[in-house]
Amino acid sequence: MNNIFSQLDLAFWITFIAASVRTAVPILLAALGEIFAERSGVVNINLEGQMLFGAFVGFIVTYITGNLLIGTIVGATAGMLLALLFGWVCISKLANQIVAGITLNILALGITSYFFRIIFGVTTKLPHVATYQNIKIPLLNQIPILGEILFNNNIIVYLTIFIIVISNIIIFRTTFGLKLRSVGEYPRAAETMGVNVKKMRYIAVGICGLLAGLGGAFISVGILGGFMENITQGRGFIALAIVIFGKWNPYKALGAALIFGGAEALQVRMQVIGIQIPYQFMLIIPYLLTAIVLIITGRKAIAPAASGIPYEREKL
Repeated sequence: MNNIFSQLDLAFWITFIAASVRTAVPILLAALGEIFAERSGVVNINLEGQMLFGAFVGFIVTYITGNLLIGTIVGATAGMLLALLFGWVCISKLANQIVAGITLNILALGITSYFFRIIFGVTTKLPHVATYQNIKIPLLNQIPILGEILFNNNIIVYLTIFIIVISNIIIFRTTFGLKLRSVGEYPRAAETMGVNVKKMRYIAVGICGLLAGLGGAFISVGILGGFMENITQGRGFIALAIVIFGKWNPYKALGAALIFGGAEALQVRMQVIGIQIPYQFMLIIPYLLTAIVLIITGRKAIAPAASGIPYEREKL
């Protein structure tokens, strides 16, 4: 054990924290999207399916075209399209959001698994694509420790940082954000003030799907460079927990995502350095942390008042 801990030098911690940041990105993107959805009054349980769709389509398009950017954009768009289907079922047809979300999650898992086998067959040798290369930010990457962690990453990591800032501004500093929050708190009153409740919810759900699809595409073409069945492995549900833990705030969601990203990066490095714990136990660390966080914060978290409640306009 002493020999193991002697290996935990500064380089280990730098690479560990840097890995935590990259691992947190797909979960954080999905969580940011979920914040938009829930702020509008829609609980997007279909988050897992949208991430899975984004991962699958992003990989397939990248594999065919050889272009990472095109694959990522199409993958994000695929997530948005599935989200709009979810929105049509729940916003226009007033279906139960939990039931619809779970159903579409199962559908996404089935479709992606089926078509992956159709395209590549049943094989133990999975196809791969190149991943995004890191881009060093001049001067900033020379900052001791911090430079290697934050300013030596790929373009999606930098884009995520930008999205966090923009999301916070949009939700809390713009007229659009005020309308968004109003339809999530008291849609009837928002409608009397001229706000189109269904339109706002569709926009929010579309944004959510776009970011969830981007997060899924980042897993397949940004981190792993490949695809496998159920590649998201519950990250969409972890993102839902992060939204609650982060109290529907983008900056707080960032902190929560880094905790979960750190847990996932830790279980990988615990195996690498040879800690004598069954790897099956290490694999459950992120999910165990999710359950603990929900137990601790679930009762104290106050969701938007109309969250999860279908809205039907009064008929004159």
